[in-house]
Amino acid sequence: MDMLLHSGSLQNPLPRIYFPLMNRTIAPSSPAAGYLYALITVILWSVNFIIARDLNGLISPVSLAFFRWSTAAVLVLPFSCRSIIRNRRTIFRHFPYLALTSFLGVALFNTLVYLAGRTTTAINLSIIAITFPIHIVILSRILFNERISPARAAGMIMVIAGALLLITEGDLSELRSIGKSAGDLWMVLAAFIFAVFTILLKFRPPELELFTFQSTTFIIGTLFLLPLFIYDRITGTAILWDAQMVGSILYVGIGASLIAYLLWNRAISIIGPAKTGFVYYTLPLFSALNASLLLGEHIEGIHLVSMVCIIAGVLLAGRSGSAPGRREPM
Repeated sequence: MDMLLHSGSLQNPLPRIYFPLMNRTIAPSSPAAGYLYALITVILWSVNFIIARDLNGLISPVSLAFFRWSTAAVLVLPFSCRSIIRNRRTIFRHFPYLALTSFLGVALFNTLVYLAGRTTTAINLSIIAITFPIHIVILSRILFNERISPARAAGMIMVIAGALLLITEGDLSELRSIGKSAGDLWMVLAAFIFAVFTILLKFRPPELELFTFQSTTFIIGTLFLLPLFIYDRITGTAILWDAQMVGSILYVGIGASLIAYLLWNRAISIIGPAKTGFVYYTLPLFSALNASLLLGEHIEGIHLVSMVCIIAGVLLAGRSGSAPGRREPM
């Protein structure tokens, strides 16, 4: 973590990635590194889903979102304050953009996910969550005239099929419950909001370094949540603070927020929002693995079949390059 937060003035705070068994390194700006950054982020977020479900009923969505981002903001501020001060004119000049990305990607999206988890099932949440990259592809088509190639469409179908097999364990009749609760609608909105946020990251001002940008959005997003948090604490029930609650908040604040968002944004800057979004399809896969390791659930044949579909689909979609005359949102 020290390497990630060494200095806010670094253009690229991510070190070279080294694989001893392969006896080679991956440059931090190579496409392979971009996919790896996105994959690590998805793994961190998969644990976050387990924690969010575990804390359901013990803490309100607004309070959980506030503690998550205030923790990230407090931890990142000592490393970024000099850079923020040095770039204050750039921050003020682009404040409307920073406020919009902070509101959508930090304050609103996460609160909606936690809110959705209170009134819908885990199966519904998982199914709706993986629609996020589809929103990106559609938005990229509308905004950037990015053609959906046959290979990318086939990859989307394979990934969705694998994910549905995984989260329904082969019983597709579970899909009939989608849309019957308010939580389903909240999660649809959350998936769309995060797709818009991911597209907006393409327009990050080039003179504003990634780490400074990320730190600024943490702080602004926390400020957006502060009034709602104060109201929630005045009118809501008391929070039971124990080791589990503290550890969970530290994880979502450091792992699922600070590190994950830095890696996610870096992945987008390398391989673009559409290709980065496809990696998100592997979330059900890692959620199943985490459930096996942390909750003692067994991985069965249906999980292996879905794993093959998901990985093959992501690889197929990622290999589809830009068509001639197409504007790639990079």
